[in-house]
Amino acid sequence: MRVSARRDTVPAGLSPAALRAWQDGLAGGSGLLDRLGRWAAGPGGRLIIVVWLLLAGGAAMLLPGLTQRLAPPSLEVPGSPSAAAAAVVARGFPELGGEQVMLAFGSPALNADDPRYQRAIAATVEALAARPDVGAILPLPETRGTRPGHAYVLAGVHGDELARQRNLPAQLATARQAAQEASAGAVTVTILGVSRAFAQLAHADLADLRSMEAMTVPVAALLLVLGLGAVGAAAVPLVVGGAAILTGMGALAVAAALAPVDSTMLTYTVTMSLGLGLDYTLLVLLRYRQARRAGLAPAIAAGRAAATAGSTVTWCAAAIAVTSCPLLVVGVPWAHSLALAGMLAASVTLAAALTLGPALLSRLDHRLEWGTLPWHRTGRGARPWRGAAPGWRAEASQGAAAWRGGGRAGWVRGAERMMRRPGRYALAAVAVLALAASPVLHLRMGLHYDRPALAGTDIGAGLAGLERDGVAGLTTVALPHPGRATPVDTFAFQQALKADPRVSMATVLDNGRDLTVLLVADRCPQDGAAAAGFQRDLRALAARLLPTGQPVLAVGPATRLGDLAAGAVNGLWQVLAVVLLASFVLLMLTFRSLLIPVKAVAMNVLCVCAAFGLLTVVFQDLGGAGADINALLPLIVFTIVFGLSLDYEVFLVHRIAEHYRRSGDNTAAVLHGLRHTARPITLAAAIMAVTFGGLMLTRRLDFQQGGFAVAAAIVVDATIIRMVLVPSLMRLLGRGNWWLPRLSASRRR
Repeated sequence: MRVSARRDTVPAGLSPAALRAWQDGLAGGSGLLDRLGRWAAGPGGRLIIVVWLLLAGGAAMLLPGLTQRLAPPSLEVPGSPSAAAAAVVARGFPELGGEQVMLAFGSPALNADDPRYQRAIAATVEALAARPDVGAILPLPETRGTRPGHAYVLAGVHGDELARQRNLPAQLATARQAAQEASAGAVTVTILGVSRAFAQLAHADLADLRSMEAMTVPVAALLLVLGLGAVGAAAVPLVVGGAAILTGMGALAVAAALAPVDSTMLTYTVTMSLGLGLDYTLLVLLRYRQARRAGLAPAIAAGRAAATAGSTVTWCAAAIAVTSCPLLVVGVPWAHSLALAGMLAASVTLAAALTLGPALLSRLDHRLEWGTLPWHRTGRGARPWRGAAPGWRAEASQGAAAWRGGGRAGWVRGAERMMRRPGRYALAAVAVLALAASPVLHLRMGLHYDRPALAGTDIGAGLAGLERDGVAGLTTVALPHPGRATPVDTFAFQQALKADPRVSMATVLDNGRDLTVLLVADRCPQDGAAAAGFQRDLRALAARLLPTGQPVLAVGPATRLGDLAAGAVNGLWQVLAVVLLASFVLLMLTFRSLLIPVKAVAMNVLCVCAAFGLLTVVFQDLGGAGADINALLPLIVFTIVFGLSLDYEVFLVHRIAEHYRRSGDNTAAVLHGLRHTARPITLAAAIMAVTFGGLMLTRRLDFQQGGFAVAAAIVVDATIIRMVLVPSLMRLLGRGNWWLPRLSASRRR
């Protein structure tokens, strides 16, 4: 149950090519994946390429339908106080519907009491009232501070959250047409509400996604060319990644016909598919090139690459799935979308890397060195490996000579010094990470409308107008009184609210059966700390002034946002526990070790904390007005970063374990792992950082924060943790790295 520290003897009867493959660690891996790789490189290659072409082409045809059916992210939290209040109001006052929205009228030339203005309001109300998806419409009384050209009307809209979001465009068109015709264009109207605000953000997501891809794909391609040294080699990961992206989007298009697919799910699916598709194919490509330099034929090299790097990639994809699944247990539908996006991206990119990758590599073998960069070309005196394809460089032999001789690369000498003083390097790395993580102690979280992204839209201008006119927030306070028809005595409560300078309106309604409702308009922006404070004061006032034992339920934009933020924060602890346990078990099964998973989990937590510390400094401390960190980000970033960190852990430690099994020398194994994974991890991390860093080009602040946090975590993980802390600790632990206690007492006897 542990990695044995044995020195394998060289198998007898090996050909020179097979001997070189054995010495380079290419002889192990999965036999099933080896057969899959050889089949993909041989007779099954054409079929695989045709299938992926059909999948990508079909997906491209489905994309227009996906953009039309794309829904805004869900804001409701089932079982939350605001959801319970909305259900009570919908039952007691069906005409108020499942959500109350505000019709905001405005005119630069007419006052609200002008006859033409009033005709516009009446025509709009009549047109909307004729719609089956609109319920009661209640004009709000003029409040102190409302500007002369502005008026507001409350409207109840029917249907569940998805239906309300889909009905919004038609409702808005109806209202605008009626106001336009009744006032000859002098009066405008818009619909304001939480659903409308996030629907507007969803439309902005598509344009941002296209611009992000236009920027990140060329940068990722440039990194691949520079890292691999040839345009031909870089083309393979790009083709495989592109096929994975299109196929993933096609799967979302099919799913959108059966269930809601939101814009956040699409954004993260595309981002993850691009990064993982390039990274996974890159690992397979590097092993393939290694096998070809060892003299193996293309089909055999493809099998060896699939068996060795393919095994690592399979575990990496499993890590992404394992860290994504816990999001399904969180009671926030938004988290469910992210979980499905992670699992979809991991599965599609894994399938593409293990099938399309080998098929393309073997068929483009003679083209992989096309466009070789000048400083990567073979020198005049260099001689390629015997049996390798024409044009292959002899960098492996040159690298071996550099390793043995005095001309070793600087990073190699640094690695040797680190092996001599691992304790100092480990302490220094931990100190740097702790310093980076320290700003987390004053991290401030919130959930806000993304006002910069809404700038220039009618919803953005409408929200600003609401706040200036003193009706920024509207809360529906439900006071059920089952069993008695008399309304709840709200006089003292209502008077206290009217005396509050934050309140601009407090109106009481009763259905004459079992429910009293208080409509409260306040001056606090719906997504600010002041609104959260007002909601707390509202409940405290209700508990003091309403009859003893009276249930109080509240729903409105501020309560919906508050419940969503609270659900994400509370769910974080559930996800944290499940992900840590699942990651520990996965790594323990992978490496048959107890200390490696403990070390990996601890370092991943430190990496996430360091990323959020840097995020706090950049966006909160240095970000101008000091923007709060989006309350949903810890849930999102933690799962993504943990999955990607496990990818790099598996990749590095797999190489170390391979050498340790052959030599039994722990220090040499660590150096071997560093030597063979430094460039792949650095290149893969750079591509992934660029991919997620592309989210900073979007207009959404939460996407910018999430992209920065993930990119920062990847850079920290691939440099300080993977290249310094992991090797130092593995050198210190020695044989203890591979220790796993026997679980069977009978064996010890």
